[in-house]
Amino acid sequence: MSQISAKDVKDLRDTTGVGMMECKKALEETGGDMQKAIEYLRKKGAAMAAKRADRDAREGGICIRISDDQKRGVILELNCETDFVARGEVFTGFANELASLALVNNCVTRDELLAVKLGEAHGGASVEEALKSMTGKVGEKLELKRMAMLTVEDGVLESYIHPGSQLGALICMSTDKPEEARTLAKDLAMQVAASAPIVTDRSLVPADYIAKESEIYRQQALAQGKAEQFVDKIVMGRLDKYYQEVVLTEQVFIKDQNARVSDVLNEFRKKHQAKAEVTAFVRYQLGA
Repeated sequence: MSQISAKDVKDLRDTTGVGMMECKKALEETGGDMQKAIEYLRKKGAAMAAKRADRDAREGGICIRISDDQKRGVILELNCETDFVARGEVFTGFANELASLALVNNCVTRDELLAVKLGEAHGGASVEEALKSMTGKVGEKLELKRMAMLTVEDGVLESYIHPGSQLGALICMSTDKPEEARTLAKDLAMQVAASAPIVTDRSLVPADYIAKESEIYRQQALAQGKAEQFVDKIVMGRLDKYYQEVVLTEQVFIKDQNARVSDVLNEFRKKHQAKAEVTAFVRYQLGA
């Protein structure tokens, strides 16, 4: 058997991130061939991933990346088994790498990202294969739960990540004054993260949501002994309150409890003589 040098072990560790003893064993098993050793470690990671496939991966983090021209943004949730691994540099570095990869390759779905090939550091593996290899590196099941991309042509794209990276939001604003709108967009990204709206306008609330809520309010009113002729008005009043919870523009603004988001947008329009409208947002909360 050829002598395995400390430099070869270090080089393999630098390439794969796997521990020194595992790298030494991989080189010994492959006669010191670096590429075969990388493949050996990948297979070992895949075997460990198979063993841990039925384990719960409920920890992890939310990661956001925005293109240099600030026209495209990616948000994703990467899961692992424990908070200890989620806070580690290997996990967070890999999450950042995946988000950047999605951005470069214009991936708009999770499946598209899983199929993308990584660089030589991962032996040219696909993201799906690399997730299995990383299981061998961190000792836990890793899972790319979801991802989304937002794009904007005439406007501004901003994001917010809550400390701890377990909650994040990406938001698009259509405006002809993008630089002036950037601070407002950041505030509204924070609004989305904190207040969890589901749509930008009440006309976009799904019909089945409205039907479900209306029926609940109707049954509540009847159970409280309200007269039938007043029930419809009661239902409409409670629906208005529901809209104020789930529609972004109707929510109370987190930085001013006396104003709604629509008021803040109107104030911006008047002050800057500009168009301003929230066109899309994505909010991810770990495990939600």
